[in-house]
Amino acid sequence: TEIDWKAYMEEVEGFANGTLDYTQLKGDTGPLVYPAGFVYIFLGLYYATGRGTDIRLAQYLFAGLYLLNLLLVFRIYCRTNKVPPYVFFFMCCASYRIHSIYVLRLFNDPVAMAILFLAINLFLEERWSWGCLLFSLAVSVKMNILLFAPGLLFLLLQRFGLLGCIPKLCICALLQIVLGLPFLLVNPVGYLTRSFDLGRQFQFKWTVNWRFLPEEVFQNRAFHTMLLLAHLAGLGLFALHRWHRSKESILILLKDPAERKHSSPPLTVNNILWQASCVCPLNASAQIVFVLFSSNFLGICCSRSLHYQFYVWYFHTLPYLLWCTPTTKLAHMPKVLLLGVIELCWNTYPSTVCSSLSLHICHGLVLLQLWYGTAPPPAPRTPVPSRRPAAISKKAQ
Repeated sequence: TEIDWKAYMEEVEGFANGTLDYTQLKGDTGPLVYPAGFVYIFLGLYYATGRGTDIRLAQYLFAGLYLLNLLLVFRIYCRTNKVPPYVFFFMCCASYRIHSIYVLRLFNDPVAMAILFLAINLFLEERWSWGCLLFSLAVSVKMNILLFAPGLLFLLLQRFGLLGCIPKLCICALLQIVLGLPFLLVNPVGYLTRSFDLGRQFQFKWTVNWRFLPEEVFQNRAFHTMLLLAHLAGLGLFALHRWHRSKESILILLKDPAERKHSSPPLTVNNILWQASCVCPLNASAQIVFVLFSSNFLGICCSRSLHYQFYVWYFHTLPYLLWCTPTTKLAHMPKVLLLGVIELCWNTYPSTVCSSLSLHICHGLVLLQLWYGTAPPPAPRTPVPSRRPAAISKKAQ
């Protein structure tokens, strides 16, 4: 359980000794492949734990991070009011793998996700600039946070329009430049290719989701391209038909919100009930969370490889993805069963053909219920007035 922690400490130790060439920062597991935010945060842990020697203290710190992460997630779920309370038991107590990732393995993935959940809390409070700053900070710890980026871009366009979202995007870019500046000044190409290497190959022996494929297919670039196209297609479909609730073209998001025309049907009782049955109105907490969580989940489903520590990328979002759709009393048990099977797949080590196939089946079922469960119901038909003249009562006669 100390392998990754020691590698992290060796990587940041080079920076502590004055090495600013990113290609020279290495550990036992290989070269440093995370952005600069990782270096600064784990450098703080390096000094706090006696140059990485006090692993017990590091475990206590990560246990505190785990509790903070749960608090941030609970706050998000309370704002959406979608998930029944008993599901939180499974989130807190039923995952051995998550507890191992946080307290035994001391990976950097939990650090990135905690910052991300803090950013989402800020989005829910309408503090978009601060949220974008923390979102970018989370990206600087680990690039998996970029899976939330398509959803965030959609929300920024929805909230501010094209011109209004540019300053928010500049905040994200500026922080990356500031954090990476010491390394960019020394070896800019080395920093960018190491910390933002989107084409990095993964080892087949660690994959959780593609074990049923031959290794040569797993490493094939054509297979990676196919997954990328599937990811982009999924994002496009969700953006057009599930995230965008208006009947107008999605290009309306490019306009300033004040210039948009909001056409609404007459406020009859049927129309009020129809509007209330939609997933959520624009800018509602549930809509923000739905867009971000589904954006990330689509990336998970199309990932080139999932390693065991990657489970934390979406574990705390699964209850919302399963319960954000209308649920009857009898439908709760299949959703709990899905959580259990996904947990079982992630606890199977090494992964098997059966466990990887089961994981894909579970992901597919979650996607199907997201797609069909969030489909807007058809608009109510306005009753056509009868052409027959109303009967005249005898009193009127």
